[in-house]
Amino acid sequence: MDANDLELIHTRGYDVRGYWRPDGTLLIRGAVRDELPPGFYDIDDDEPLVMHHMVVELSIELPGLVITAVHVEFKAHPHEACPNVIDRYDRLVGLAIARGFTHKVRELFGGPRGCTHTTALLQAMAPVAQQCRLASMTIGHRRARDEEGQVPSPALSSQAMRERRAAGNHNTCHVWAEDGEHIARIVDGSASELPIPISVRIRERGGDPDEWRRQRWD
Repeated sequence: MDANDLELIHTRGYDVRGYWRPDGTLLIRGAVRDELPPGFYDIDDDEPLVMHHMVVELSIELPGLVITAVHVEFKAHPHEACPNVIDRYDRLVGLAIARGFTHKVRELFGGPRGCTHTTALLQAMAPVAQQCRLASMTIGHRRARDEEGQVPSPALSSQAMRERRAAGNHNTCHVWAEDGEHIARIVDGSASELPIPISVRIRERGGDPDEWRRQRWD
């Protein structure tokens, strides 16, 4: 279809970011924002209109991804009663972002038990927390290596770290299926290649991905 035949009538955006804290915990901050185009409700209004803008912050302990604190804010909402549901999301405290988390979120906050936009945002935040757990392994390894006087953590290519990587991704998608080739190669050490985007970036910078991996991961 020709783009000129399309009229924009709604934009939804998600922004989810994960942060490493000095105490070794994570902060996952997410926002969902619904925006209507200029002139949608009033032809004389030449500015977009934000209908929903919800922000959620989750404090999370590693390695179990247990939620220890929750902060929810409604920056824009269509009805006066919308923020009345905010305190219900304190029920997230104590939950682990693991298998079954999405189902539990729907059980606690689905339909009239919560805000549909905030609940959708939580479901988008969960995979980011999982990614941050894996990233924290890299951060921990790097800092232990760089800071004098610390006992180095196991190399990212060590058996222990490979098993942690496999466990963290276990059955999360078809690539990481428990009976699949990829996860078997991770565990036995035969899959030593870097993720494709990292390899591409290293080559763009004139480097050798295999040499980089040996220096940084092994």
